[in-house]
Amino acid sequence: MFTRFQRFYNSIKLVTDVVTLAVAFALSWYVRFTWFSWEVLPPTNETLETLALVLVIFPVVFRGSNLYTTNRSRSHISEVFEVFKATVLSTLVLVGVSYFIRERYSRLTIVLFAGFAFVSLSTVRLAFRALFNELRRRGVNLKTILVVGAGALGQRVVETIEQHRELGFKVTGLLTRKPEKVGTTVLRTPVIGLFSDLERVLDEKPVDQVILALPLDEQGQLREIMEVLALRTVDVKVVPDLFNYVTLRGGLEEFGGLPIISLQGAPLEGWNRIAKRAFDILLSSVALLLLAPLMGVLAVLVKLTSRGPIFYAQERMGMDGHLFHMFKFRTMRVDAEKEGARFATPNDDRRTPIGAFLRKTSLDELPQFWNVFVGDMSLVGPRPERPVFIEEFKKQIPRYHLRHMVKSGITGWAQINGLRGDTSIKDRIDYDLYYIENWSLLFDLKILLRTALGGFLSKNAY
Repeated sequence: MFTRFQRFYNSIKLVTDVVTLAVAFALSWYVRFTWFSWEVLPPTNETLETLALVLVIFPVVFRGSNLYTTNRSRSHISEVFEVFKATVLSTLVLVGVSYFIRERYSRLTIVLFAGFAFVSLSTVRLAFRALFNELRRRGVNLKTILVVGAGALGQRVVETIEQHRELGFKVTGLLTRKPEKVGTTVLRTPVIGLFSDLERVLDEKPVDQVILALPLDEQGQLREIMEVLALRTVDVKVVPDLFNYVTLRGGLEEFGGLPIISLQGAPLEGWNRIAKRAFDILLSSVALLLLAPLMGVLAVLVKLTSRGPIFYAQERMGMDGHLFHMFKFRTMRVDAEKEGARFATPNDDRRTPIGAFLRKTSLDELPQFWNVFVGDMSLVGPRPERPVFIEEFKKQIPRYHLRHMVKSGITGWAQINGLRGDTSIKDRIDYDLYYIENWSLLFDLKILLRTALGGFLSKNAY
């Protein structure tokens, strides 16, 4: 039921956006060729083709920007800003696609359309929110829910429903096995009785759905509860007490009619994996071509300022525990690790004359574009660590191993947030897991853009 309502709610957004985009395009066409009529009208088929591209590209980009997901925590201002970013990106994609498939369409019409689209989409979405808020305030079509279980799991159920109030659900109360909890509240929702009061509560209160949120040590009472519910017409849902074990991409799956709870899964599969690899190959090959002159100069400087090889190949661990050699311009003396592996420190006396500059500016990382091109790494992902450190980290930090479910990256969400060098490993893991859980190509583009705008500089890079 939750999924059906969520899909219905988001489908309304999609249909509304499509209609709004069509109106905005028609208005831009009218303004362009009525108020600024120094050009002849373009052929009708070109106009219809451009409109068709608009109605395909914009919804696809909006979906990739998570504008068709329910997000109660997103404020009005942040939603307008997200619409603005998605509109700009969609317009750029539209211009690019139009350029490759046929002659260029009226540029002024496209510019006017982008402005009209942003204003109208933002206005419609804000009105959409206001309408649903008013309907919820008046209690129109609310579905009432009774939660059986007032512990940590029941609290999470109430919290999740409160975060998605736009779907029209309301928790009217909770039941508990502990008499001392009756009369208290969980997130402002009253605990109205014991498990044994279930039949009485269903008789006294209008309940559309019952959610069973029982911890593992209370599962023995499930049979007695289900015997009561079997005589009722309410919807019944079960939230298994396994959420503490759910990590990356966990959830409920179905295989041949058999329901399976996935606690941990690979985040990049199928087309997502193909898209990310194609993205890496394209950008790394362009980077290798464009940066070849600069890397040639740096190679000469490394050779002239210190004895030893130009490149330093260091063993790192990547996806699925795969070991590979990550290439960097050598920034330290050849005998830098004669006493064993250790992190670099400020004013490290092992650095070569040019090494400090290369490390501070991250120019020593440029050869890693070759690692990306051959498939050992990705442009964006968790930074690969050395096996000698990983064994220690795995013992100290829970879920550390999960960062190896994707390819390592030249840059990443942790790096652009200042977590480089000798910084908190635990904080880095939190940022890495957030990236993996929320991956998208748009997220990769955002990280690359922030890296290009100064994310490669860090006070912790030495």
